[in-house]
Amino acid sequence: VKMENQQNVEWAKAQKIIISEDLVAAAKQQLKFLAVVDRNRHLYSGPALDQAIYRYKYCWLPLLAKHGDSQVSGPLVVPLDCEWVWHCHRLNPVRYQNDCKQFYGRILDNKNVLSSVDETFHNETVAIWDKMFPSEPYELNVSIQRVAKDTIGAFGTTDYDLVWAVQRQSSFFYQVSRPYMSDDLFLEEAVARYKGFLHLVRKNGERSIRHSCVPTYDIDLIWHSHQLHPVSYAKDVEAVTGKMLEHDDTDSDRTKGKKLDMGFSGTKNHWEETFGSRYWKAGAMHRGSPPSPLKTNLSQLDIVSNKGVSSNELQGTIQLHKKMMVEVMVEIVEVRNLLDMYDEGSLFGIISKKQPDMLFKTKRITSILSKAGERNVIIFQCEPTGDLFVELMSNSGSTLPSPINTLGTASISLKDLVNPLSQLSVENWFELMPGCGVVGAMPIHLRIAISFTPPVPAPYELHMVQPGPFSGSCFLPVRGRFQHTKSKVFADEAGNEIISVQMRDMINMEAKNNGFTKKEVIGINTFGETHMLALVAHWSLMNSNWLLIEKDNVFELRGNRKVCIFPGAKLEYETKTCEKLKHEQNFMTAVEFSAEYPYGKAVAFLNLKSGFIKINEEWLVLPGIVLAFLLSDTSRKEGYNDSSSNGENKNDAMLAICGGNGWGGCGITMDQVEKVNSCLCITMDQVEKVKSCLCITMDQLEVSAEAPGLIIPEKDDINWGVACHGGGGCSSSCTGACSGNCNGGGCKNDADAIFADGTQSDALAYKTQALAA
Repeated sequence: VKMENQQNVEWAKAQKIIISEDLVAAAKQQLKFLAVVDRNRHLYSGPALDQAIYRYKYCWLPLLAKHGDSQVSGPLVVPLDCEWVWHCHRLNPVRYQNDCKQFYGRILDNKNVLSSVDETFHNETVAIWDKMFPSEPYELNVSIQRVAKDTIGAFGTTDYDLVWAVQRQSSFFYQVSRPYMSDDLFLEEAVARYKGFLHLVRKNGERSIRHSCVPTYDIDLIWHSHQLHPVSYAKDVEAVTGKMLEHDDTDSDRTKGKKLDMGFSGTKNHWEETFGSRYWKAGAMHRGSPPSPLKTNLSQLDIVSNKGVSSNELQGTIQLHKKMMVEVMVEIVEVRNLLDMYDEGSLFGIISKKQPDMLFKTKRITSILSKAGERNVIIFQCEPTGDLFVELMSNSGSTLPSPINTLGTASISLKDLVNPLSQLSVENWFELMPGCGVVGAMPIHLRIAISFTPPVPAPYELHMVQPGPFSGSCFLPVRGRFQHTKSKVFADEAGNEIISVQMRDMINMEAKNNGFTKKEVIGINTFGETHMLALVAHWSLMNSNWLLIEKDNVFELRGNRKVCIFPGAKLEYETKTCEKLKHEQNFMTAVEFSAEYPYGKAVAFLNLKSGFIKINEEWLVLPGIVLAFLLSDTSRKEGYNDSSSNGENKNDAMLAICGGNGWGGCGITMDQVEKVNSCLCITMDQVEKVKSCLCITMDQLEVSAEAPGLIIPEKDDINWGVACHGGGGCSSSCTGACSGNCNGGGCKNDADAIFADGTQSDALAYKTQALAA
């Protein structure tokens, strides 16, 4: 209690730090500006960046020095290219301050400057610019040949490597571009955490500790926003720390044990010791590298400039409930009132959802920080409804399989946390309901830390399946003058049928005379209503809003929006954790191009082999359904799918990826391995190298996009096998799952779990197999 009181005192001290600027508003302005720069990626490198730096040093800084403090002509509006270089220069506050004082005698501030994203007073600034630099237009024109001697004699300039400064900042927007980053509550908490960050820097200085504090991305966003006000920043941080606070962005190596990793670990530990709360935060951690850009000639794309909402009169044909999602981070920090009979090293927790959740369908295992001595934070996405279900487990045996005891359980209502949304994290002691047969003088308590993001719209998840004898189905074939009917049923994530789509040949004299068969696509909704969705001829799709054409193996969906459908998993759906899938032709990504997204925004993902569809935008739901229907037919006919018409696959040879030296097959086909290689990371050429594995049937595996790896299915559904080394192995005749009882040699007790990054975890494999028992 005494320690908690002291930690509360330290947090209160941190919140008393005075900041001269409205950093919430400044952060929103920065995000808006970075989004504009990201739509002009030529400013990240190359000739455009070189000329932007030239204009910044020889035009903008002299103009700012001369007119920045003048109120006669109103605020200045900085050109976009110059603002971008200025932005990056200010993010080295020590160097910016020294350069300004050396060449202009004072810090050049932004207090009388408007961003290029604001058009107010633009003409006045252009007039000033044209008068000072008649040979240099206000807007960047890359075609102009500039001669440096025209201005070098007039103005001194910095020798700071601004190209490198820009390149270091070019990936920052990707890390802070998720929609909740501009949420008021998220930013308000980020400002409070930034003050805590400054307090840690102050305490390090007071104790003469030479330790670099490394921020999370919410703190870094606020820190950047503060630095962009150079005069206020210098005054504020010097009042806190006694000196100008450097911002070192030169190190990007996040390898374990390197400077950045060690600095973050030290900051995390110092934060938690000082304030008693977790330093990590949902939505504020490193996202990984930005996705690869699309390999297409963007200059040849006709970008749609209008921002109107698609007016599809058929959008009401289907009824889908819009769901929300949050990112959640959970850590079990400590356990209290544990009986001595339980080995602390054998404890672990399981996190799941009580109610069905379209995003979080698996059980996740975590260690206990105070007992394991190392951090294990679970990150996942889920709907902000229902309860998180926490189970404290003990593995009391020393051999596999070993008994698993459920010591207690707790339910945490996500709805209570999110509504009303007043804070985005909680860390409390939760009393556990004792497990069966568990007795003790006092109930066990877990200290659990939970952080979550503000809710944002979730994508629509649909499944395209063959029509069959559905019980209670309202979909019946449409009668009429047609031949060769092809149909699919589309269901939501819960398995509820939403629409049946059928294609049929239209037989008429006009079609016969023109030498081709005209097709139409119709949809039957749950009310039994029939709607014409599309007419198809030579793979051009027409309805009142959209035209579908194919060009150079890329489909284009044109209307009042432009969507291109690329083969493979692209942009946010790009496979990062494993090598590229051998059969990526099963995947397609729909990408919208617009003035707002000139480099493309992924709006849908299609797995044509499994029939899984994820659609990010409501306006694309019905066109996306028709698109998936048509592309599934095209992929089958043109070889996008390896399956032949009779359902057989030439690669369906039975392969043994687990078993003894006898290599008895465990019933996993090549086709089935492909379905899980994003989880197990086993490619076709690696199968023979694998001598042991957890034998799990394909329908028991689930893949998590948030944390690829071995995912635990429901306990009651597990049919586990034990990897064997020796003579027999699993029976070669098993045809769908490994046998739980291997014939032949002895079984290995410490089977390894194979993870998506290629590493192995004996401990997790031990617990997962024990859990099955």
